[in-house]
Amino acid sequence: MHTPPCTPRPAGPPPDRPWTAAEPLSVVIGAGGTGGHIYPGLALAEALRRAVPGAVISFVGTTRGLETDLIPAAGHRLHTVDMIPFDPALGARRYLLPAALLKSGAQCRAILKEQRAHIAVGMGGYPSAPVIVGARLAGLPSVIHESNAVPGRANRFAARLTGNLAVAFDRSRAHLPGGEDALTTGMPIATALAGLDRTALRAQARAEFGVPDGARLLLVNGGSLGAARLTEAAVGLAHRLRDRPGVRLLIKTGPAALEETRRRLGDSPVARAVPYLDRMDLAYAAADLVVSRAGAATVAELATTGVPAVLVPYPHAPGDHQTHNARVLTDAGAAVLLPDAETTAERLDALTAPLLADPARLAAMGAAADPGPHARAADLLAARVLELASSTKEYAA
Repeated sequence: MHTPPCTPRPAGPPPDRPWTAAEPLSVVIGAGGTGGHIYPGLALAEALRRAVPGAVISFVGTTRGLETDLIPAAGHRLHTVDMIPFDPALGARRYLLPAALLKSGAQCRAILKEQRAHIAVGMGGYPSAPVIVGARLAGLPSVIHESNAVPGRANRFAARLTGNLAVAFDRSRAHLPGGEDALTTGMPIATALAGLDRTALRAQARAEFGVPDGARLLLVNGGSLGAARLTEAAVGLAHRLRDRPGVRLLIKTGPAALEETRRRLGDSPVARAVPYLDRMDLAYAAADLVVSRAGAATVAELATTGVPAVLVPYPHAPGDHQTHNARVLTDAGAAVLLPDAETTAERLDALTAPLLADPARLAAMGAAADPGPHARAADLLAARVLELASSTKEYAA
C-alpha cells in the first residue's frame, strides 16, 4: 500500500486489530552503529508503547556499536547478529558482504520467529538490513525509515526488498528505489525534545550547567561518539576565551576523548567537558548557539527546538550526506555551514564571536528553523507500523 507524501496518519492501532495480552503486538527494530540510527529507533519504540501499552519491542544490532549500551539501558531486549558494514573501505573484505548478509538475514528470521513478530522495522545503518532480509524470508511485512537527506547504502539495498518506505526529509526520495511513494514522517525524536519549551526550561538548564547570568553558552556537540576535529577546535577556543567571561563553553567529547580533553582544559574558568549529555533538552535550553556535526537526528532536533547552529558536516560520510543534511537548515538561514577542513580554534572564534554578540541574529536564526513534522514523526511512523502489522496473517514461520 502506497501513501501520498506528507499525508498525516493518526497515531494508535487500527481499530480492526485489537492487540491483547494473549497476542501482544510484537515489533522487531533493526538499529545500530551510532546514535543517529539508535535514538530514532528508541523514539519509535516509545511511540509504539504509547499507542499499544502491552507491545513487545525488541531490537537487532551487532556487538560493535553503541546499541550494546543504549538499547538495554532503555529497557529493551537486544539481539545481535553477525553483520559487517556496507563500507567500500573494507577493500577485499567487501566480497564477504553477500555471505554475511545471508547469514545475518537467516539469524534475523529466527529472531522474528522467536519473538512471534508481526512486523520488522529497519532504521538504517548496517545492522538494519538483515532485519529486512529476515522479514522477506519469513513473509512478514516490513518498513524502513531513512533518516538522512541522502540515504545510506544499507537502506538503498533494503528499499528493494520492501515497498514500505518512510523518510525524514523529502529530498531523500530521489535516492531511494520507489522513493516517490515514500511517506515523509520526519525524524523520530525523543518526547522531551519534541515538546521542548526552551524559554520555560532555560533557567533550570543554565543552573544545571553552571552558566552565570548574562553569559552566553556555546555548546560543541560532536555526536554520540564525539568528533576529534570539533573537540580539538573547542579546546583551542577555550584558551582564547579565558579572558572573555561573557562566554561559556560546554564540550561533549564522547567517552574516549574525555580524559585527554579535561587534561588539556586544565582549570579553565570558561569551559567544561562532558562525555555525553543524557538530557539534551537541558543542553538545548541552556545553549545560545550549537556547534555540531550534521547527523540527521541532530539536524531534526535543531529544527524542532529552534536552536541556532554552526554545522560542521563529517567529510567522510557516505554520499556526503551530512552536507546535504546541513543544507536543510543552512538554506533556511537557521544555521551556518563550516567545512571540516576549516574548523580550527581561530576560525571557530571568528565565526561564533559575532553571533554570540548579536542576540537579534540568534533569535532570527532560531525563528528561521522549520520544525517540519519531526515533533510528531515518532507517532506518524508508529501509526504506519501498526497499520502494516495489523495485516499480518500469522507469525514468522
